[in-house]
Amino acid sequence: MTPFRAPGTPEYVAAGAAFQLAAPVDPAGAFTARSVADVTDAVAAARRAGRPLRVHTTGHALGRAAPLTGSLLVRPIIDAPVEVDPGTRTARVPAGKTWADVLTETLPHGLTGLHGSSGTVGVIGYLLGGGLSFYGRRFGLAANAVRSFTVVRADGAVVEADATRHPELFWALRGGGGGFGVVVAAEIDLVPMHAVVTGMAVWDAADAPRIAPAWQRWARTAPPEITTSLRMLSLPPLPTLPPHLAGRRVLALDGAVTATTQADLPAAVRVADELLSPLTALAAPVSNTWAPAAPAAVPLVHLDPPRPVPFRSGSALVDELDEAGWAAVCNAGPSLLALEFRQLGGAFAAPAAGGGALDRFAAPLLHYAVGLAGDDTARDLRAVRAAIEPYRTGYTAPNFVEHADAPQRTFDDDVRDRVDRVRRAADPDGLFRGDHTAPVRG
Repeated sequence: MTPFRAPGTPEYVAAGAAFQLAAPVDPAGAFTARSVADVTDAVAAARRAGRPLRVHTTGHALGRAAPLTGSLLVRPIIDAPVEVDPGTRTARVPAGKTWADVLTETLPHGLTGLHGSSGTVGVIGYLLGGGLSFYGRRFGLAANAVRSFTVVRADGAVVEADATRHPELFWALRGGGGGFGVVVAAEIDLVPMHAVVTGMAVWDAADAPRIAPAWQRWARTAPPEITTSLRMLSLPPLPTLPPHLAGRRVLALDGAVTATTQADLPAAVRVADELLSPLTALAAPVSNTWAPAAPAAVPLVHLDPPRPVPFRSGSALVDELDEAGWAAVCNAGPSLLALEFRQLGGAFAAPAAGGGALDRFAAPLLHYAVGLAGDDTARDLRAVRAAIEPYRTGYTAPNFVEHADAPQRTFDDDVRDRVDRVRRAADPDGLFRGDHTAPVRG
């Protein structure tokens, strides 16, 4: 007997639901696992069927690995609560939970996880890919805050992987690229967060070639309490968007400054002012909402889409651009929804004690471009890649790679070889081989 449902059934459709609508979802069978026992049943059934087993929860990056054709798909949505321990500042997060689910439980205690810019992203997949947060220049990659993973291995065993139990597996899971098993829960460290200074400043697109180099100069010596994102936006004329964003091409600067205690808030306000004052002196923004706020505001400020969309993207870790580079990039990709440069440095660049396969990013900037799937987006992504080519480091951030044919080099060859050894030990018969894509230099 198999738990997997056949194509066309309601259960199959529900298990294959994904945020990335441009990726085909056509496994031979699909199953939503509501318990750890369900996951072990799925692993056993896949082994009996002799088919690869694929794993996804929210499906934001469903297209990152090989196509699902011929595989079996398990979607672990574990029916268990997020458990927060305010005393130890930790949370146990079952597979299937989003960051919005976690923040609902942690923020009443004055605590937060190192979540990304969207509350709809699944926690487990985000952690496995490193995790790049607007708190990251202060606290580092989110994967460094993982205390343990609960994993169903290819042989059906349920193991706890942490610094002392299955330490090599624990090391590889944090950024190693998948194919190790089904993670059904994670225990993570939380950080105190009293308030933030957050918001978005918006300029006309014509001001971008002047604003962007000045932002980059500021970013070199910015304090670690602040993490920002500079983006060219071309959003559709939706009635839910303010007039200065709807149907216009603009330059937007958003992010967050941390204030872990009430006493930190005045300093956080000064940090935001030190960022914005030189930029607003160069050109007056058409809107500026940066202000003190509750931490719950951070997953909303980036305006990530709240519902599934068909999209195509490109990304890379890049070195600093010169003025000619900024001019070229800011004028490329007019049809793209967003052309982003995320500020790194600070704790993002610091090696983590006991860190995993991916514990830091050496590059100063992360580049990410995204648009609705179609010919115009494909053309503009090629143009943006050509403009950014001289500045590419050859490395990528896993959570921003969303297509199997995109460059996916995360770490050096010696780390890759160690990851491969752990993967072969964890899955000698290649049950999860489809969840791993061989790295291609960026």
